Amino acid sequence: MSPATPPLLVPGSSLSAARRSRELAEAVGGPAVDVLVVGLGATGAGVALDAAARGLSVVAVDAHDLAFGTSRFSSKLIHGGLRYLASAQLDVAHESAVERGVLMERTAPHLVRAQPFVLPLTPLVSRGQSALAWAGFRAGDTLRLAARTARATLPAPRRLSVVETRHLAPALRTQGLRGGLLSWDGRLTDDARLVTAIARTAAARDARILTRVRALELTASGARIRDELTGEEGEIKARAVINASGVWAGDLVEGIRIRPSRGTHLVLRSDHLGPLPAGLHVPVPGETNRFVLVLPQGDGRVYVGLTDEPVGGDIPDVPEVPETDIGFLLDVLGSVLDLPVQRDDVVGAFAGLRPLLDTTPTARSGSAPRTADISRRHAVVTSPDGVITVVGGKLTTYRRMAQDAVDAAVTARRLTAGPSPTATLPLVGAASPAALGSLQAPRRLIQRYGTEAPAIHALAAHDPRLAEPVLPGHPVTRAELLWAVRHEGALDEADLLDRRTRIGLVPADRAAALDAVRQVWSEVST
Repeated sequence: MSPATPPLLVPGSSLSAARRSRELAEAVGGPAVDVLVVGLGATGAGVALDAAARGLSVVAVDAHDLAFGTSRFSSKLIHGGLRYLASAQLDVAHESAVERGVLMERTAPHLVRAQPFVLPLTPLVSRGQSALAWAGFRAGDTLRLAARTARATLPAPRRLSVVETRHLAPALRTQGLRGGLLSWDGRLTDDARLVTAIARTAAARDARILTRVRALELTASGARIRDELTGEEGEIKARAVINASGVWAGDLVEGIRIRPSRGTHLVLRSDHLGPLPAGLHVPVPGETNRFVLVLPQGDGRVYVGLTDEPVGGDIPDVPEVPETDIGFLLDVLGSVLDLPVQRDDVVGAFAGLRPLLDTTPTARSGSAPRTADISRRHAVVTSPDGVITVVGGKLTTYRRMAQDAVDAAVTARRLTAGPSPTATLPLVGAASPAALGSLQAPRRLIQRYGTEAPAIHALAAHDPRLAEPVLPGHPVTRAELLWAVRHEGALDEADLLDRRTRIGLVPADRAAALDAVRQVWSEVST
């Protein structure tokens, strides 16, 4: 894929406040571009990259920041589609497995790697449930094979003895434990970092990536927008307009019905659960195909999730986490632990809203199904006035969603473009495992920045102050903050704390880091 000594910075990939101002001025009132994208989550950034990679001129806008919405609140997993096999959604399952392989082996091997999971066989898991779960894991491995993902990338599932299970998950209750089932899936270092890499890869192909630009009104020929930093309004003209605003898609285009589903995660300190070489699948009592996931993060934190609850009413910018979700997750987690986690041990929580497309007849008749039952298939819909909306799906399949949306725009608006090349197009920072392993930088940086890790490490080597952690006990350094401002489009403290790093997921850590963040910000600004 990449040479042993890849370039540290892809030319043209740097996003900054200065580039944003220049490109916004060029776009507003300027000549029509081929494609205008609204929304810069994973799907919208993916649309911008797909279109730009085909040689189309692109402007992509978001009212907030990269990955501001659902794309930063996922489980940080790249799923192979096992869940969809159980509901007979074979096409969705296969698509998920294929896209997982694309990310792990071609486009983002620096950000996505294999994650082991243990399903502990406790007294709450009957032998019938165990057999069903094992059959599911074997079916998932068949999906891997069908998707042509190498065995070296994702090892085979296997049964574990009690001793092996306890070694991988020492916090488990031993009484009645019969062993466990080991399975593997794809795991993201950070979902917001993936979106940043996609957006920067698009920028390297001349896409204009404009955050803090709100689309006020869409038509088939462009959008009326407002610069959220200055309040100034204007118009961006385009030959095709693609609405990729996720749960907010229906606010911009009539006829799009979204049934958001809330997925809540808890944030715990790692010392509450002890060493966790593997994640956990904890069966939800009374459910045959639903699990709570325990995901060690490697930064002193563990995520526990997730729920699947319907959300009604107005859609907030940042969803609140209800106590009922926290209680549910703690109860399920406590069913397998030797020492249950208490409410005071929860140091943070976050919730994401899945943009599920509501097309069910029962929903129209007033008897809506559970959001867990709604298909995760994505849809590309063209409104009567010609605006194309892509909605549904999930993080794993963002690239295919983007490809389908651009295909629709090319066809509908008769744009001159070839087929999508993104299935083999490495994102910024990507390289082969051998090339990544040869980089002279800390392993943690390589897993977050790939081939750019040595450049960030060099910043700290040049200025020892930049090697200092942003707060005690957390691995993020001041050099990473500086890099985010210079190259990753961070425009304020929240961008740094909540998306370029994930310090802000724990409110106490966020407060403790503010002084360091403000100091770096002031030095960059002067």
